[in-house]
Amino acid sequence: MVDQTLSGKTALITGASRGIGAAAAHAFAQAGANVALAARSTDDIDAIAKEIGDQAIAIPCDVADPDAVKAAVDQTIDRFEALDILIGNAGMIEPISMLAETDLAAFSKAVDVNFKGVFYGMNAVLPHMIARGSGTIITVSSGAAHGPMEGWPTYCATKAGAYMLTRAADHENRDKGVRVLGLSPGTVATKMQRDIKASGVNRVAELDWSDHIPPEWPAAALVWMCGDAADPYLGTDVSLREDEIRRMVGLI
Repeated sequence: MVDQTLSGKTALITGASRGIGAAAAHAFAQAGANVALAARSTDDIDAIAKEIGDQAIAIPCDVADPDAVKAAVDQTIDRFEALDILIGNAGMIEPISMLAETDLAAFSKAVDVNFKGVFYGMNAVLPHMIARGSGTIITVSSGAAHGPMEGWPTYCATKAGAYMLTRAADHENRDKGVRVLGLSPGTVATKMQRDIKASGVNRVAELDWSDHIPPEWPAAALVWMCGDAADPYLGTDVSLREDEIRRMVGLI
């Protein structure tokens, strides 16, 4: 993989208790960054932070709560004196259901996490990054942000909204020194894919487990995206399905 140095940088990662978020916490720490792990699963992020050591802190945080997100940003800055990187990774696939049959409470919860959670993170961290004249914001996106999938109207719509936030934040802040982009990782071997498989809905559920990439791949891509080599992709999604991207990250 590409040897990217992030020594002296600090990254806040949401949804850091498992899957891509947990792998990213380890990858950023290995690249030399301080890492703040934010998630609702406090025991899990505590354990990961202990594995990493003094350069990591665990912050209980529900991204659907704007006050909790702001507090996570403030706590990270208080501990490490700055916040250079925000990884908006927290997300959920549920509800998997046809639009006409979707439970409204489940829909609202997904909007709170997948869309509002991304907005809250950007809103909380941008003033700090703008004041410093530097920073990187990366949202973990999806191919579902760019095309409809049967049984995923909520997921597709919320991911599409998050993608537009990436575009808007880049449009407003690139000339202020803030880099904003997204990562579309493809299908990753995480709990989300097990839930999709169990649903039996649409062609993604038909994929074999061996078709999914390990979470360490998108974690490595996120580290790479914090460097200048990813600047041509500012304001858009980097697709880890593309061999060219995989080569640049050093995966193939």
